[in-house]
Amino acid sequence: MIDRIEELRAAGAAEVAAATSSEALEQARVRHLGRRAELPNLLRGVAELPPEQRGAVGRAANVARKALETLIERRGGELAASELDAQLARDRVDVTLPGAPALPAGGLHLLTQTQREIEDVFIGMGFNVAEGPEVEHIHYNFDALNHDAAHPARLRSDTFYVADEVVLRTHTSPMQVRAMEQQPPPIFIIVPGRVYRRDSDATHTPQFHQIEGLAVDVDITLADLRGTLLQFARAIFGDERQVRLRPHFFPFTEPSVEVDVSCFNCTDGLLADGSRCPLCKGTSWIEILGAGMVDPNVFGYVREYGYDPERIQGFAFGMGVERIAFLKHGVSDLRLFYDNDLRFLRQF
Repeated sequence: MIDRIEELRAAGAAEVAAATSSEALEQARVRHLGRRAELPNLLRGVAELPPEQRGAVGRAANVARKALETLIERRGGELAASELDAQLARDRVDVTLPGAPALPAGGLHLLTQTQREIEDVFIGMGFNVAEGPEVEHIHYNFDALNHDAAHPARLRSDTFYVADEVVLRTHTSPMQVRAMEQQPPPIFIIVPGRVYRRDSDATHTPQFHQIEGLAVDVDITLADLRGTLLQFARAIFGDERQVRLRPHFFPFTEPSVEVDVSCFNCTDGLLADGSRCPLCKGTSWIEILGAGMVDPNVFGYVREYGYDPERIQGFAFGMGVERIAFLKHGVSDLRLFYDNDLRFLRQF
């Protein structure tokens, strides 16, 4: 009887080792350990054996059964791993293939589009694009730009301070002085980039984008500034646009002006139905940026680099990219630029 049990164990072990799939392994298990298999039936028939044989036969049958179960479990793990590897190889995805269905291509954000459009206009007029640090020294952000020590922009309620003498820049104007330190005149640059102020409402955000412009050479006048901005306004808002300059004050320009563009949404301040234009509020003009002739005091900080205010002069201007996009595309709330709502962004 014990010899028969050993034969059954050896036969079962050989069939388990030869199994090449989970299905074949299951068939071997049923054949050797199933309800009708010989080995389990031997265990069930131990009670019918003579008393002197029961212990030896029972132990031998149990050992054989447990040995087969261990072999089946081990072989099952091996087959599962190999079958998984085979399935992964069959199901391998080529991530370089387009999706099915193909996903629509992405696009530039409206603010990026607007910034690049503005850059293209000024590059076409001979300006170069420069960039500066967003974390800026007080010297470049305020002092070298002729800001009075008591100017309200210096207050911590208006500006983000990183340290006592370091701020998140409040405008891209610091690059005026930085650029003039790097090269002698003439210089014609625009400076796009992010700036930071403590404002947050429908028309202001704590972080926004500006484009600074600077042109310095001999014999540059306010007429050159007006002609440059007229070309810009017509390129962005249409060939029929006009610009006007209104007296204003900025610390780093003298004289300073606010620049308006003729309204592109109405005729003489009125809509087609005779109602007042909500964009220009019936004035026929829309404010778009601030500008002016560079204050001689600013040149005083870079005199040693060739910027003698008795010999050269220039103009500077600064505009908000959000404001240009806001006006050109009729956006109702500045915060829409930052909500990342695809229903809004896909329109552009």
